[in-house]
Amino acid sequence: MNKLVVGNLVHRPLRSIISAFAVGIEVIMILSIAAVMFGMLNGSKTRQTGIGGDMIAHPGASSNLIGQTSASASVKVADILNKLPHVEVAAPVYLKLVAGSSLENIYGIDFESFNALKPFVFLEGGPFKNPDDIIIDEFIEAKGFHLGDPIQVLNHTFHVCGIVEHGKGGRKFIPIATMGEIDTNPGKASYFYLKTEDQPKFQEAVRKEILATDGMQSYDVQTLAELLDSLTPERMPGFNIALRVVIGIASVIGFLVIFQSMYTAVMERTREIGILKSMGASSGYIVSGILRETGLLAAVGIVLGVLATYLMRTIFRYRIPTLDFSITPGWVLTAILIAFTGALFGALYPALKAARKDPIDALSYE
Repeated sequence: MNKLVVGNLVHRPLRSIISAFAVGIEVIMILSIAAVMFGMLNGSKTRQTGIGGDMIAHPGASSNLIGQTSASASVKVADILNKLPHVEVAAPVYLKLVAGSSLENIYGIDFESFNALKPFVFLEGGPFKNPDDIIIDEFIEAKGFHLGDPIQVLNHTFHVCGIVEHGKGGRKFIPIATMGEIDTNPGKASYFYLKTEDQPKFQEAVRKEILATDGMQSYDVQTLAELLDSLTPERMPGFNIALRVVIGIASVIGFLVIFQSMYTAVMERTREIGILKSMGASSGYIVSGILRETGLLAAVGIVLGVLATYLMRTIFRYRIPTLDFSITPGWVLTAILIAFTGALFGALYPALKAARKDPIDALSYE
C-alpha cells in the first residue's frame, strides 16, 4: 500500500506539489498572523516593563490601551503626585500614536523624571539639549540614523542626540514640551508613571491617596501588574476575532484544495479502484489508501509551511528589526493540528466515495 501511495503521488507531480503548497500556505497564514499579533502584544508588555514604573495613573476618560488617547492631564499633576507619601518619582508622559510605515508610539517625556524611573542605557550621545532633539533606540539606528542626523517625526525635523538600548517603552523619545507644541496641546500629559517606595507594599496606599486628592477622584490608577494583565487577547478589542477569521480562512483554503485534489484523484483512478476491489480489497483498505496519500501531502506541506515561517522570521529580523514576530511552539503545534485535521477531513468524502464504488461499474469505466 505504501508503494502504491507514493507511486500515485509521483505519477501526478504537479497536482501533488500544488496540494502540498496549499497546506504549506495554510500553515504560513496561521503562524504568521499569530506571530505578528502576539509579537506586538508581548513586545508591548516587555517595553512597558522596561520603563521602570511600578504604577501608572491617568484621567478616567482615557483608555487603558497605551497610546490610544490624546493627552488630557496637566503636566503639573506630576508635582502633586511627587508630594504624596511613598511616591519616589512621578514622570509625565505624552504618548502619540502615529501611522507611517508601521504603527508606533512616540514618547514625549520629561527626561529627568522619566530617566529616574529606570536610567536609559546610552550607546552613543546623551540627554536632550535642545527642543528639537530626539533619542532613538538601536533598532531605529539600524535603519540608517546616526548621532546628529536629522529625522522626521510628526512632520517635524528633529536631530538625534542619543542612541539607547531598546526596551524602555518606545523607540523614539522627544521633549514633552515639544510634543505639546507640535500637537497644539501644550502643558499636557497622557499618563503619569510612578515609582513607589518598597513596592508592592505601599501601592494600595498610593492608589487611595491619589483618588483622595482633589480633582483626581476619577483617575484610573493601576499597578504595573494590572496594566500587563490588561494587555491580553481577551481584553484587546477585536484581537481574537481577527485571529479566528484568518485561521478560518486558512483552514477553508486547505480543506478545499485537498478536497478537490483527492476528489479528482478518485475519479481518475476509478478503474484502478475497481481492480483493487475485484482482487478482494476491502472498503477500509481503499479509504486507508486515500487518507495515507492525504496524510503524506499534508505532512510535506506542513514541513514546508513551518520552515518558510521560520525563514520569514529570519528575514524580518534583518530587514524589519522593529517588527515583533514571535513564533511559539504552542502555535506551531496548533497550526500543525489544524492543517493536518483539515486535510484529512477534506479527503474523507472522496475516500468514502471511492470505497463505495461497485467493482463491476468501476472496471467498465472509461
